This record gives sequence, structure tokens and C-alpha cells, in this order.
Amino acid sequence: MADRRILLCLVHIGTKELEYIHRAFEDNWVVPLGPDVNAFEDDLRRYIGAGTDRELQCVALSCGTAAIHLALAACGVGAGDEVMVQSFTFCATANPVKYLGATPVFVDSEPGSWNMDPELLRSAIADRIARTGRKPKAIVPAHLYGMPAQIDRIMEVAAEYDIPVIEDAAEAMGSEFAGRRCGAFGQFGVLSFNGNKMITTSGGGALICPDAEARRRVMFFATQARESYPYYHHTELGYNYRMSNICACIGRGQMEILPEHVAHHRHVQAEYRRLLADIPGLTLHENPTPQHDANFWLCTVTLADDLQVVNQDRAYAEAITKTVGGAAGTTRAAASPHTDCEPHTNVEALRLALEAAGIESRPLWKPMHRQPLYADAPAYVNGVSDDLFSRGLCLPAGPWVSDDDLQYISRHIHQAILK
Repeated sequence: MADRRILLCLVHIGTKELEYIHRAFEDNWVVPLGPDVNAFEDDLRRYIGAGTDRELQCVALSCGTAAIHLALAACGVGAGDEVMVQSFTFCATANPVKYLGATPVFVDSEPGSWNMDPELLRSAIADRIARTGRKPKAIVPAHLYGMPAQIDRIMEVAAEYDIPVIEDAAEAMGSEFAGRRCGAFGQFGVLSFNGNKMITTSGGGALICPDAEARRRVMFFATQARESYPYYHHTELGYNYRMSNICACIGRGQMEILPEHVAHHRHVQAEYRRLLADIPGLTLHENPTPQHDANFWLCTVTLADDLQVVNQDRAYAEAITKTVGGAAGTTRAAASPHTDCEPHTNVEALRLALEAAGIESRPLWKPMHRQPLYADAPAYVNGVSDDLFSRGLCLPAGPWVSDDDLQYISRHIHQAILK
């Protein structure tokens, strides 16, 4: 294993964040409320709402998953309901539907942005109404890897059926579609500030709300649904989802350097474009239309099936028993080297070659309709996400990735591919 280690995406923390934290400690604001939480929410609503005529509001929360959960609850999702969910995404987009006892109905992607296919969404909604006699309660598209979805067309479909949209912009802070920032299109917008996102609060997330009343309702559920009595009295189920003032301090400092982070990720994309252009069969995912302006949270490539990689015949020789991809917490050791749906051997061989050089990479998201957890969920598929999962790989792109690192990564990709 190489001594050098280049992580997929790790956010940089600077002195400004420490200044905010020091002041909060001096004032003893270390609880899940306070002036920095309020200021961070104001920063976020202004940033996301820039370029629109919407008076957006914001609730800072413990994580992006909590934001999706609360948005679904605010849309009235409950047991027995159905929610249209993008299949090609991380499980956090779908799992909160299950938290509420509802059923996710998965919709496949279109090949341009890799996100929810608007026409497939339209036909899927019509079919669900025909089958169940009820329309879905919400639509949850995602902007994967910071690439905006065809959100204008998704919103048109949602308007046809009068279904609210919960826009999962967890990976898309700073991305824009047609001059508007991701997170500002739907009834609700979801942001994430995990340690590997465009900005961090060491964890955390936020929910962008359409108005003050929606914000008030979300805040009620995010703070254990307490009634206004001098003792604890509850008539509805609430959650402990509020962001702490200390985390908000980090977020305030991060907002000041967000433009630098976005510019850096776009620079990394441009360097990959230049450095990898001479490899036939390796394709860098780019903005599909002039309306798309991705932040390139992660830079992603696809490999042609006939592209040969060193040690490809040994790609799945052993079961993996450790954490892959820098995930926090505990993962269960794989019982077998294989599942019923996995990346092509050349993708896994390239990942292993980069890992041996100390370079973290990761396959694209495994579609939700292929997850054993959701084997019984309805799914409307067209083969796009299955194909992407089989051929795609994420490359390092965070603020700590230097131009020298990019040269190193490019060199090892070239060395791994058999001419």
C-alpha cells in the first residue's frame, strides 16, 4: 500500500470557523439553538434563493436525512402512501419514506444528467394512479454528484398531477440549473453538510422551506413536537433533529469560502478533462446542456466494457472485509465477493489499482431498485442506472486534492489501463 493517501472528498476547515466557535464558547451558546443557528439559516436561505422571487425559509438540522424525513412528514406522507423516488441515488434519499411506513416507488434515470427521467416519471405516476386509485404523495428527485437533474421538466410533471417535489440537493450545494440554485425549485429543498460535502458543519443538514408557515411546522417536528405548556406535553410525534449552535458556527465560516470550494471542484473537473482525454473508452461525465452548471462535487467517469485494466481477471477474487470508501461507523463484512448486481470487472480492477496507490475511488451509486432492502418496492426502469452502476467510478475532487495529486491520479489511471 502506498504511503500517499488521496481521499475522495474531504472539506477544508479554516480559521474563520474557529473564530465563530471561540465566540460561541465565550457566550456559552453550545445548545441546539442560538444566534449562529439563526444566522446560518439566514445565510442559507439567501444563498439558495438568489435569483428567484421566492421568500424561502430554512431550518438547520442534524443531517440531510432528517431534512428528507421532515419534508415528507410536512407533505403528509404516512403509512400506506406512495412516494416517487429516484432509484439512482444514495439510500438516504429513499429510507425516510420507509421510516414513515410509506412505500417508495423507484424511477430510473435519463442518460444526460443521470438523474430522474421526467417522461418515465410521468408514465409511472399515471400507472400508479391506475393501479391504486390514488396519486403519490410526493416526488423526490436528486441532483447526483452535484449534477442538476432536468428539474424544470420534473416540476412540470409534478404540476400536472399537483404533487409536491422534495428536491434532494444534498450533493449539489453551489450547482445551478438555468441560473437558479439547486434546492430552490421544489416545495422543499434538502441540503447536507456531512464532512465530505461542498461545505460541512462536521455533520448536519438543512431543509429549505417555501414560506414561514412551513418552516414553523417543520421546526415544531424537529424539536420533539412540544406544546406550549410549562411542562412537556405532546399530541404528535416529534424528533430531535435540530442543529447545534457549535455546528452552525462551522457552517457560517464555511459559507464564506463556499465560492472557493465550488471553483476548486470545477477546476479539478477541467484538469481531469485535460489529463484523461487521451484514454479511449474512458468518458468523463460533463454538463449535458448549457442550462446545467454542476459543482462537480465528485468527478465521475464511465468505462467502456472492452476497456482492459491490469489484473482485471482477479477483480473479485476475494470478499471485502473492511470499510470501502471512507464510510463512518461499522460495516458488515461481505459474505461473498459477489452480489447479483455489481460493477464490471474493469471498474473494480481500476478501483483496486488506485487503492494500491493510495487513491480513494468508489463505484457509482447502486440503484435502489437493485437493493435487497427494496426488492418488493415498485420500480419503473429503463436500464440507464443499471448501466451506469456497472461502468462508473468516482474520482477524488475535494479541496485537499492538489494539481500535483491530479497528476499522480492521472498517471496511475494511465498505468492501470492496458493499451
